[in-house]
Amino acid sequence: MRTVPIRIPQKIPVMNLPTQRSLRRPAAHARIARGLVAVVALIAAQVWVPQAQAQAVNLYTTREPALMRPLIEAFTAKSGIKVNTVFFKDGLLERVKSEGAASPADVLMTADIGNVVDLATNGLLQPIRSAEIESAVPPTLRSPEGTWFALSLRDRVVYANPATAPASLTYEDLAKPEWKGKVCIRSGQHPYNVALVASMIQHNGIAATEAWLRGVKRNLARRPGGGDRDVARDILGGLCEIGIANAYYAGQMKSAGQGTQARQWGDAIKVIRPTFEKTGGTFVNVTAAGIAAHAPNKARAIALLEFLVSDAGQRLYTGIDFEYPVRAGVPLSPVMEAFGPLVPDDTPLETIAAQRVVASRLIDRVGFDQ
Repeated sequence: MRTVPIRIPQKIPVMNLPTQRSLRRPAAHARIARGLVAVVALIAAQVWVPQAQAQAVNLYTTREPALMRPLIEAFTAKSGIKVNTVFFKDGLLERVKSEGAASPADVLMTADIGNVVDLATNGLLQPIRSAEIESAVPPTLRSPEGTWFALSLRDRVVYANPATAPASLTYEDLAKPEWKGKVCIRSGQHPYNVALVASMIQHNGIAATEAWLRGVKRNLARRPGGGDRDVARDILGGLCEIGIANAYYAGQMKSAGQGTQARQWGDAIKVIRPTFEKTGGTFVNVTAAGIAAHAPNKARAIALLEFLVSDAGQRLYTGIDFEYPVRAGVPLSPVMEAFGPLVPDDTPLETIAAQRVVASRLIDRVGFDQ
């Protein structure tokens, strides 16, 4: 607890002083006691301010709470700043817009490039300058205006049956006839896949991407659905031979306890890093964050972002969440090392995000999820 200068309220409840006769009445005693308690409470409320309230930062995030918890706990242990976290499965942008200038949010964090760009476009993020953040995050992984910054990389890879896995693949290969009836994937309209299709448009154009989508659809072993982990499950079950998913899910499954279902799924797959034919890079999405436009605790919010891109924060992303660091020189976990080197595609993420609407329309046009 800490004290602040006493400010006596202008109006304090007035008690009618009792007469000597009334003091003998029990009811009068109770009224006096209640009045004294009210006065003391009113003054105390203006004298004492909890230290925890004064040292807090408010985080709105779409990232799974279990993935954020180790990072938040490490930041609080280092800084003494408590992080109040509000998780959103959907509707983060709408919530912040509705709160307006009264929003308590300090940091807005998303698990997809498109979502953080939407926040910036709607004026819900403010530009900041931080030498520590800018030195850690490459220019292609942050907003030129300083409104958002990538915190970790999530590459979109192929899970494959080790017995039949090819040595290498391009994303374009997934539409070839040799994979007919052998591919599994979650919904095409999931943000992870919309972003991949948007990247294909940026590389190959709309017509070629539509043809590619039709080819991948012909190769599906089942209707798109479930999650990325279900791709590994269905490879183990013999339903498909390859599937499109994020690498960090493979890291989680391969690191699960022996004998668990997750470990069985992880042991059943090999991770292959596809590349684009034209650039030779692998598509990466990001988790990203920025400072809310009306952040009441801006300095603490910046401190949180600086920690997340620090060496200590980035080691947690790789060692616990199995995501790739944005900061150079951070060692990878042995599980991630086994996936082989990652060469991210160097297309600026904002240009990919700009193609999301077209990508979503193409996915619907070819009836990908039907």
